[in-house]
Amino acid sequence: MVTEPILQPGQGAAARHESAHLHVTGRALYADDIPLPADTLHAAFGLSRIAHGRIRALDLATLQLRPGVVAVATAADIPGENNYGSVLHDDPIFAADLVQYAGQPLFAVAATSYSAARRAAGAGHIAYEELPAILDIRAALAAQSFVLPTERLVRGQPHEALTHAAHRLRGTVCIGGQDHFYLEGQIAIALPQEDGAMLLHSSTQHPSEVQQIVARALGRRAHDITVQCRRMGGGFGGKETQPALIAAAAAVLAHKTGRPVKLRVDRDADMLLTGKRHDFLADYEVGFGDDGRVTALAVVLASRCGYSADLSGPVNDRAMMHVDNAYFLDHVEIVSHRCKTHTVSNTAFRGFGGPQGMMVIEHILDQIARTQGLDPLAVRRANFYGLEDRNVTPYGQRVEDNVIHTIVDRLVASSRYHARRRNIAAWNAASTTVKRGLALTPVKFGISFTSTTFNQAGALLHVYTDGTVLLNHGGTEMGQGLFTKVASVVATELGVPLSAIRVSTTDTSKVPNTSASAASASSDLNGKAAQAAAQTIRRRLVQFACDAYGAAPENVHFHAGRVQVGERQFAFADLVQQAYRARISLSSTGFYRTPKIEWDKSSMRGRPFFYFAYGAAVSEVAVDTLTGETQLLGVDILHDAGTSLNTAIDLGQIEGGFLQGVGWLTSEELWWNGAGELKTHAPSTYKIPTARDWPLRASVRLLEGEPNREETIYRSKAVGEPPLMLAISVFHAIRDAIASCGAPGSFADLSAPATPEAVLRAIGNLGLAGGVAPSP
Repeated sequence: MVTEPILQPGQGAAARHESAHLHVTGRALYADDIPLPADTLHAAFGLSRIAHGRIRALDLATLQLRPGVVAVATAADIPGENNYGSVLHDDPIFAADLVQYAGQPLFAVAATSYSAARRAAGAGHIAYEELPAILDIRAALAAQSFVLPTERLVRGQPHEALTHAAHRLRGTVCIGGQDHFYLEGQIAIALPQEDGAMLLHSSTQHPSEVQQIVARALGRRAHDITVQCRRMGGGFGGKETQPALIAAAAAVLAHKTGRPVKLRVDRDADMLLTGKRHDFLADYEVGFGDDGRVTALAVVLASRCGYSADLSGPVNDRAMMHVDNAYFLDHVEIVSHRCKTHTVSNTAFRGFGGPQGMMVIEHILDQIARTQGLDPLAVRRANFYGLEDRNVTPYGQRVEDNVIHTIVDRLVASSRYHARRRNIAAWNAASTTVKRGLALTPVKFGISFTSTTFNQAGALLHVYTDGTVLLNHGGTEMGQGLFTKVASVVATELGVPLSAIRVSTTDTSKVPNTSASAASASSDLNGKAAQAAAQTIRRRLVQFACDAYGAAPENVHFHAGRVQVGERQFAFADLVQQAYRARISLSSTGFYRTPKIEWDKSSMRGRPFFYFAYGAAVSEVAVDTLTGETQLLGVDILHDAGTSLNTAIDLGQIEGGFLQGVGWLTSEELWWNGAGELKTHAPSTYKIPTARDWPLRASVRLLEGEPNREETIYRSKAVGEPPLMLAISVFHAIRDAIASCGAPGSFADLSAPATPEAVLRAIGNLGLAGGVAPSP
């Protein structure tokens, strides 16, 4: 039996990103950089200018006469199904009769240049019969307008427990959405192939879904469509379902013209026609004891889903499953309304509903602490999941890997939390204008797709006779370092340098039926699949070596590009050459399915997550009470990555995720006018964080000595999504600073994002909000 290798330094422990040298020199090829055939056409969408209405006339005849225009496609030109919705088929590629949001594609133009296509797309003549539009969550609730049925999760007797609670609070939490603002916008290139087939280069997190939707749109079968993606310039969930629209429209035009078509969406159009993070409202009533421990909780969640279902079902399910965050809730009811509005359909975004659920419980615990005059950290600790008891989630999964106590204890000590709270109190007592705040918030995030089917992955591995290795797997690279991590797994298994591994373009013709690179599960899934393929080839090489040289399997070792066979030693490439001459297969597939998980959607019970990832952050801010401006002064982060596959990449993911979360909760405000038009659709009006928003002082560390207790790849943990939620500490530090403007016990009625305007409103409303209900 060959023992499982340990990940070695230089084989992944802190290796640089496999494309780093290409990124910094501008030589990394993205979809927009791919050389095109000479007859390629360029496409642009014609978009609706109203939020809701019927199309009475669509006059596009004059477009055909414009310079450079070759073709115009509408719903009538789609040979198959006019849909790019993945769950419910309720997302038309081109609206045929009914417009349901401002910015919805009505047609697309193909022209000989990008500028000619854009000019023509803006010149269509459309007559509408406008209809009343539902634009926000409260209006949708009043109209009972939903894209999916309401869901309910209950444990215990929450309403009875509320009546017996020592203290009760009621309130509302307002949480804004967020645009993905990936650096590379949506893009697809459709290249007609022989006999009706189509090759697509798509900037997508989900090539297999693009393949299926394009096939249905063209009236073809899956084997006629090949989708490739070498890398994306960011995704964050915005390239999970949305790229299917771009690819399908390009493919329809390519089918109609018989020529290659490139559809690259500019930033304004991208922000208008693609979905965002769901904004939420949460109305709650909570019961608690003198120490702040929650005894009963009833929460009504409502999210703006937009005009269609998209991924709103699983996003809202995950929000429900993360209202607990790191806290035990004994008697709890969570109701979830999935509201239909005449706005763009919201979609996946890093965290996938989990951040919104966590924001609700963190708000509630902070309110309890300020009502009781307690340190918010003390209230959080009083409600943490226990180790031996109080350790079952509201949906029935036992929390078996709880390290939140360890993380918080270490972080409190290393960040000097208590001393800094005293120092900040003294500062605020002396400062009338600039107030400071401090907050520590935890993260417990479930890892796996909640749809059990998607927790599978495949890989294809070739070893060539010179000892080099070509790896293909179903995951996609969007800058997160997935290709580097999976390559390091193969390097470790075969005992070769990382430089011997090349990861090829994600390709539906190589590894079929892949899941999206999402849910923070890509390294877990694809790493295990690649490991299985590498182990198959290694076993063949071991068997060959044993047969050829009379060695026992336990005396065959792979390390540093060499193979020890008993007393003999060979270069890896030499042993591969020998195996090739002996007609040993040097190619293998690998497959992995996540064990232990099961989920009953109808009862909302089961074990949807293989394990939990944990973390905590202490953030300190300064607030200018005259302007509402905020500054992040410092952050201390301790995050659980298990046994890290790549410490450099994991730390980068933590830092980037945290700052993206800071943007969501402080500066990134989406604003629609009364006509349903999104007016924040460019960097001039939509403010993402920059390098200048990174805190003046930062300590970001990985939790040591706590490998994953489940058998993940080398006992690592996912690190893609959980760090974003560490930014909740920044929001609550701002609340802490605002509360210091009022009398003891004051708390800020602050909505997210905490823009300067929101901060000033919260300061003005101190002492007016709260919703305290008298105890019975």
